Amino acid sequence: MDDKQIIELYFERNEQAIYETDAKYGAFCHRIAMNILGIREDAEECVNDTYYSVWKQIPPTVPEVFKVYLGRITRNLSISRFRAMRAKKRYSSMEIMLSELNDCVPSLSNVEQTVEAMELSEHISQWLDSLPEEECALFVRRYWFGDEVQELAKKCGITAAQMAQRMLRLRKSLKASLEQKGVA
Repeated sequence: MDDKQIIELYFERNEQAIYETDAKYGAFCHRIAMNILGIREDAEECVNDTYYSVWKQIPPTVPEVFKVYLGRITRNLSISRFRAMRAKKRYSSMEIMLSELNDCVPSLSNVEQTVEAMELSEHISQWLDSLPEEECALFVRRYWFGDEVQELAKKCGITAAQMAQRMLRLRKSLKASLEQKGVA
């Protein structure tokens, strides 16, 4: 079943929409949630919450790219759960991944910086567009989908240490690009 047909099922309020969504994108959503949370039960809950959220939002929302829409919801719910559980010190891999970006991406500490956040997002998008396709894909796999360095290294046929160095160079490149544009 294609995405348009699945979205039509949501508009018809047909519960089959959830089953079709899970059949087509369940593994994708589980992977995002697992990469962020690292605990199968929590990841499953986030994916179920994703389906519930989609059920509530469609209609009236009509996503342009259904897979991206699902991925964004899953990622946001997973990060929210991660933050809630962070105080319990259950999620060390996500903590490491986020701390890697702390050196090059400024944090948002107050409401006035919301506009700056949108500008930052645009700067990062421009920087990603300037990268070779493979480098861009690696950065997104690591910092959007939360893939482990070891997993990325295996896919590229290099050692984890080499991949860590590659990620370090990418972060330094991002930092330099942001500094050049006046983002401190």
